[in-house]
Amino acid sequence: MIHLKEEAARCLLCEDAPCTKACMNGDPARAIRAIRFDNEKNAWQWTKDCSEADLSRAEEACIHYDRPIRIRELLAAVDHEQPVTDAPLPSLAITFCGIPCENPFFLASSAVCTNYEMVARAFEQGWAGVFYKTICKQEIREVSPRFDAVKEGTSFAGFRNMEQLSENPHEVDFDILRRLKENYPTKVVVASIMGQFEEEWIELAKMAEDAGCDAVELNFSCPQMRLAGMGSDVGQDAELVTFYTAYVKRNVKIPVIPKMTPNITHMIQPALGAFFAGADAISAINTIKSITMSPLSTVSDKQTVSGYSGRAVKPIALRHIYEMASSNIIHNIQYSGIGGIETWRDALDYLQIGCHNVQVCTAVMEYGYRIIDDLVSGLQTYLAARNITKLEDIVGEQLPQIVLPHNLDRDTIVYPKIDRERCIGCGRCYVSCQDGGHQAIAFDPETRQPRIIGTKCVGCHLCRLVCPTEAIGITKRISKKN
Repeated sequence: MIHLKEEAARCLLCEDAPCTKACMNGDPARAIRAIRFDNEKNAWQWTKDCSEADLSRAEEACIHYDRPIRIRELLAAVDHEQPVTDAPLPSLAITFCGIPCENPFFLASSAVCTNYEMVARAFEQGWAGVFYKTICKQEIREVSPRFDAVKEGTSFAGFRNMEQLSENPHEVDFDILRRLKENYPTKVVVASIMGQFEEEWIELAKMAEDAGCDAVELNFSCPQMRLAGMGSDVGQDAELVTFYTAYVKRNVKIPVIPKMTPNITHMIQPALGAFFAGADAISAINTIKSITMSPLSTVSDKQTVSGYSGRAVKPIALRHIYEMASSNIIHNIQYSGIGGIETWRDALDYLQIGCHNVQVCTAVMEYGYRIIDDLVSGLQTYLAARNITKLEDIVGEQLPQIVLPHNLDRDTIVYPKIDRERCIGCGRCYVSCQDGGHQAIAFDPETRQPRIIGTKCVGCHLCRLVCPTEAIGITKRISKKN
């Protein structure tokens, strides 16, 4: 049986996809995109009317650089069972800082929202709001090239950028935000700002309010500013976070949202400063300071420390948000989650750990605004399956399940289990267990069958994680033997 995710990941996600143009009765490219972004339960609707000839033509039209995507096999493996009810999918509406949002998906302050036309196009496609690219009063001069990526196949595992703030004059940016709010009154427009000293923070915040912005985000976290005392220099100093947040709160009536830097041991310290200064919400995280060594990313043969984002940073972001959201001191404050969000499942993790919305940057840079379709329909399908009609009901629901290491159950074990029908006999589990585990798997070179040695297995599940065919599952949790 074809491996759905692996084959879908090979798809190049072409613009004006030749496979769909060759198909008379469906949209195979859209169906494959749904699978790629964890929305396979809804993939059937784009090819339900396709004939075998349609899909054959689509496969022949594929322009993959290596070999055509196995479209017929891929789509045949998708569950074609339609929903048993025609009831409408649940709404994703949620309130953030008192602001009604049509869904929890926002553009993050970055290269994905630098002018009116870009943001308007995103709004038209279904994004609920924007944290506009950070506005400042300093002259911004960018470098070239300014991006680099750690790649996994054709996709970004991690993404590094040396980009700073908006290059537009600040008056131009606030006029853009004013026009966006006027023309898209139901969308949420947040101005992200960065000042160099107290008066600048106040002036920019007032300009955001005068432009009709719904809220203002205080960027205390950009990791690659040219000038000292800006960006993550501020976010690492709880006292400065407190002072600048308080200055802004005293001078505007719209919600104030400090944006935290992960380049710190305990984010809870500046977060407390923001809380005591009256912040309405907290955005986290900005990018992580990093270096990549690709010669193609040098600027006149020089490298620098700059921001890292993408899928690789999501677990780090979740940790920081958990520590803030579970604090006994910080309360009555909301969170906007940022970091590695590509699919609705990623967004779900942030919501369940306490966020009321999520901001997306790297995935949009890689795949475009179009990912909003699967973010929305995937999350709606999940809520419908749980009979949840109000998105707010899942916010923070997983917080009680996260405990300190010393509170974990250490008296039981879950053994791995091999599915012989799915096992292809590659021996990866054996190799990893021998050299990185507890030598608890035997491998017969004649039959090419692995066997778990129960007396040695400690239930670490390294074997399950390295298995390329997902042939290793789990058994019931049982008490450890003495």
